[in-house]
Amino acid sequence: MGSTRTAAQLAALVRELITLPREIEWLEDKANNADPELIGQYISALANSAARASHERGYMIWGVRDSTRELVGTTFKPFQAKVGNENLENWLTRLTSPQIAFEFHELSIDDFDLVLLEVERASHRPISFKGEEYIRIGSHKKKLKDHPAAAKELWKSFILSSFEEGIAVDRLQAADVTARLDYPAYFHLMKMPLPENRAGILDVLAAEGMVLRDDDGLWSITNLGALLFAHDMKDFPSTRRKAVRVIQYRGKSRVETIKEQAGVHGYAAGFGGLIGYISGLLPSNEVIGQALRQTVKMYPDLAVRELVANALIHQDFSLTGTGPMVEIFEDRIEITNPGVPLVDPLRFIDSPPRSRNERMAALMRRGGICEERGSGWDKIGSEIEFHQLPAPLIEVTAEHTRVTLFGQRSLRDMDRADRVRAVYLHACLRHVTREQVTNTSVRQRFGIEARNSAKASRLIKEALEEGMIALRDPNAPLKLREYVPWWAAPDHLLRPSSGLA
Repeated sequence: MGSTRTAAQLAALVRELITLPREIEWLEDKANNADPELIGQYISALANSAARASHERGYMIWGVRDSTRELVGTTFKPFQAKVGNENLENWLTRLTSPQIAFEFHELSIDDFDLVLLEVERASHRPISFKGEEYIRIGSHKKKLKDHPAAAKELWKSFILSSFEEGIAVDRLQAADVTARLDYPAYFHLMKMPLPENRAGILDVLAAEGMVLRDDDGLWSITNLGALLFAHDMKDFPSTRRKAVRVIQYRGKSRVETIKEQAGVHGYAAGFGGLIGYISGLLPSNEVIGQALRQTVKMYPDLAVRELVANALIHQDFSLTGTGPMVEIFEDRIEITNPGVPLVDPLRFIDSPPRSRNERMAALMRRGGICEERGSGWDKIGSEIEFHQLPAPLIEVTAEHTRVTLFGQRSLRDMDRADRVRAVYLHACLRHVTREQVTNTSVRQRFGIEARNSAKASRLIKEALEEGMIALRDPNAPLKLREYVPWWAAPDHLLRPSSGLA
């Protein structure tokens, strides 16, 4: 855990804890009982109980009478205590599984000698001591296996806990919190008036889960706050490698880099600047109209914006040493995020969205940074079709998801995979709007003239052969045939092995 508290901060913490009317699940009082076995059991119980109560730490105080919460002092000296020839702290660490951060503090308040034990909350699984897991039921320490309801609640807390709720930095004064977070950007995005004082600002940020008031009256910034509104993401160890990297290459390969820039600000605070920077690097074409020469961007702004937002929102923060990346080439843009999708990539358009980071996603939607739930890929696909670009390519590796947007490419320059992907995307977009694919709709999608309807028929045939679309009614006459995505066919059985992904 690493002691960074001053003597005054430790005293303030203990004073705060003893103002509680009684012992609670994550707080235990002792006078002089320093039995090593008992301390080990309490480390397990406090860690598990803190997790169950969604509290950051558990505490044990020696020198406080548990019935009245009054200071009585203690003779316990944890740094002198031994078990056999082994230091108490080392012995406790060795017998605790999985090993968890805990720390003893010796201090004095009003001439009373006290000892404070801080225990980090359990994460991912219960903490055991000598192979036995413990929990606090009210103010009593019990074996977890004897209380199945408490065990169920504890495991539920592990499932529901998220990276967003973790602590990015703690033990800050109020002024340090507002110095590290771009709180004006939050109030601007939410179209809310700025509170008149710092206390009002912190109250709002705490309500959003971006900051927490610690047990000692100091403050913590959560990963959610750091990710979204950090002035500088390098100030937070947990988000340092999560900043967005934007790389521009010369030509179509990664051989020569023109520019490389890592983001500084939190995702929400810096999103407008990020999109502006990316847009400035993207190639554009000059089109001569009847009277004017116009500059036309190679990629639709809305599609780029939504894909970048998706990469931020849907990344897997449990993967360390990697973050979102935008790579710009002469003929394409690749947007990569850590983590594999929770939804089949072939079903991005029609499936209800799922996110690992719900709080971050909800806040970014409220701030207008990305589209409402479930509409993002619909709009990406619609923009691609409107501008008659090749369909995006979605690739999933063992630990990453990459979406590639391609620049303008004529039908004759598309290969079979490009053509099938485009027809499938067209079918998905038509289906979610209660329309079907026809020869006419395919001609319109690809800009094929009516006299060349055979070209559209060949495109439909390729997608049928790959299993990406199916006949809506196999008995319909040839001229009245309509097509749907493979998953919308009444008799579909298997997911195709090719297509968008």
